[in-house]
Amino acid sequence: MEWVRGEMIGYESFGTNEKQVLDQLGSCPQIIRCFGDDYSVESRGKFYNLFLEYADKGSLADHIKRNGGRLVESDVKRFVKSILRGLNFVHSKGFVHYDVKLQNVLLFGNGDVKLADFGLAKRNGGKQGRFEIRGTPLNIAPESVNGNVYDFPVDIWAVGCVFVEMFTGKPAWNLKSGTNIADLLIKIGVGDELPEIPRKLSEEGKDFLGKCFSKDPNKRWTAEKLLDHPFMAADDDETTVPFPSTSSQCCSEEFSVSPRCPFDFSDWVSTDESISREDPSVVSSALNRIRELAFDEAPNWGVSGSWISLR
Repeated sequence: MEWVRGEMIGYESFGTNEKQVLDQLGSCPQIIRCFGDDYSVESRGKFYNLFLEYADKGSLADHIKRNGGRLVESDVKRFVKSILRGLNFVHSKGFVHYDVKLQNVLLFGNGDVKLADFGLAKRNGGKQGRFEIRGTPLNIAPESVNGNVYDFPVDIWAVGCVFVEMFTGKPAWNLKSGTNIADLLIKIGVGDELPEIPRKLSEEGKDFLGKCFSKDPNKRWTAEKLLDHPFMAADDDETTVPFPSTSSQCCSEEFSVSPRCPFDFSDWVSTDESISREDPSVVSSALNRIRELAFDEAPNWGVSGSWISLR
């Protein structure tokens, strides 16, 4: 077997967690396979290596770029179905992925679609740090912002965000240029605002997204239930189509792809002085939590001498 060396993707704590999670998950057609791991010492230092399946067609984000920036509804349905099947398996094993996004869905020449990047995955109900953002901010669920809750439903909210991004070529949240992390978290966590459901979507598709975007996680549909939704069943075709897909919904409009990693978001630490720690109007628990998340001094993400690079 020939191995292809990938770029560095993180640091050891993420890689070893991913290996442990993948080992516990076992085999699933919609989950990336791990063949093992090892350490290597090279001129740039010590590396932790994960041996994963090679996705020769890249990520779903790459596929969208190659197809004009967005996809037709039938293709969106195909990808969402594969993602849900993978998540249904992950959830059945008691894990939450925590970082469902276009870049973490990988494509193979034979038509397979698989979930990848389990570096943030944890057992359902596992406790988080008091003020922790886990996952990609643009796809984070309201309960994660308000109450630091990271259970199965957070993955379903992210599926809705990925759905919208595939269909429109833009993130689910319509953000103005210069929006910082505090503005985004307030938009997600406070009030009744929801991501806008595309008007050109079929009625079944709109209803499907409504089930993903319920503010109340207890009312959000599960992956298993969504797989039985009429949108998934309509014109069902189980035939695996090899990539690259010939479908395209070309557009000349500018499109934006979600961040590659949880920290790939401009203005991670807010510089907006209009909301102060001493502002007496900030009284709700949700706003207090957002204030802590957005205004605490940013961590130093530089590599310390004791960390081991992961690729």
